[in-house]
Amino acid sequence: MTFDLKINHPFLDLGAVNLPYLDQLKAAATRVIESGRYIGGPEVEAFEEKMQEVAATRYAIGVSNGLDALRLILRGYKELGRLRDGDGVIVAGNTYIASILAIVDAGLTPILVDPDPLTLNLSAEGILEGLKHGHAKAIMPVHLYGRLAWDSEMASLAQRNHLLVVEDVAQAIGVRAAGAFSAGEPVAVAGGLGDAGAFSFYPTKNIGALGDAGAVTTSHHDLAEAVRALANYGSDRRYHNIYAGFNCRLDPLQAALICVKLQYLDQENQARRQRAELYNKLIKNPDVKLPPLPSSACQMVWHQFVVTTPHRDNLARYLRHHGVATDVNYPTPPHLQPCFEGREPFASASLPITERLCKELLCLPISSATPLPSIHHIAQTINDFSPTSL
Repeated sequence: MTFDLKINHPFLDLGAVNLPYLDQLKAAATRVIESGRYIGGPEVEAFEEKMQEVAATRYAIGVSNGLDALRLILRGYKELGRLRDGDGVIVAGNTYIASILAIVDAGLTPILVDPDPLTLNLSAEGILEGLKHGHAKAIMPVHLYGRLAWDSEMASLAQRNHLLVVEDVAQAIGVRAAGAFSAGEPVAVAGGLGDAGAFSFYPTKNIGALGDAGAVTTSHHDLAEAVRALANYGSDRRYHNIYAGFNCRLDPLQAALICVKLQYLDQENQARRQRAELYNKLIKNPDVKLPPLPSSACQMVWHQFVVTTPHRDNLARYLRHHGVATDVNYPTPPHLQPCFEGREPFASASLPITERLCKELLCLPISSATPLPSIHHIAQTINDFSPTSL
């Protein structure tokens, strides 16, 4: 059953998200246009300095997008001899396909494991399962939906097994966790937890560009130098190519626009927390499972507010009938995508939790531009839902 009805509560209104910063964004764009510098330069350098602060790392490199950030990290580790063809990378099977594409593109092998059914993230149990394959050399914690996929047990496993830790931070910019994961660290920050972090500034992210953009963060000088060279045709200086690299540079226009919005990172994330707390307080439908609230030691930035229900499709139709747009992240897991059909390790992957989640999860509107009255309306609509409503 379908309905051609007006949506009064959009899933994400990017125009409304950017409206508070419109004058500053226009001024930044004008500054870049008038500068005559359209590749590299001070705008990109300012962005990289800001990202060092955000991730609490020694280095940050602006790149073209989040997928390229992951690709450059993995390729960088291959150039440095830390990874070799066929090495395994443990990753949760319910991630976005970009995580998997980066691994495959680097000639590495994804070791797909089910996520924790409560947090929907990679866990220590998942890492232990992945280690059974014997060729794991790295793990890729994906901080899915804005929840930190990291704890002291995972950190200990990585250290004991000499695993590189490559964070996918596409959905989790600004996540902090009180409590050290290693000696001398009073606060842990997404993008600075492991060896390297990959950020995306796709327009729908908590801090989005007005186009595509990404960043790599690390505190390791050799990796930073390799990534920077690889992103610029493999060159360490003009017309001198030490690697067979790519063209994955961040342009100054996007760097300047992102810098405007990064000033409001905490404000944007706090707005999402406020809305998530309201959802958790107001939704009482026993057929709809809410995401667990984070502990006091671990914050979330709520890139998505994900509920699960075996009646997902009925609920989505019901909400749309009542003017509420929703989304599914993600309806088909990577190992079942057509591009991997018949290929190993995808064909033999056994991921029952991942496959169940893809049939049950539903994302509700949550952004700084989602009005609080909309949260109340959506929650009440969900409370009025029953599996036989439509």
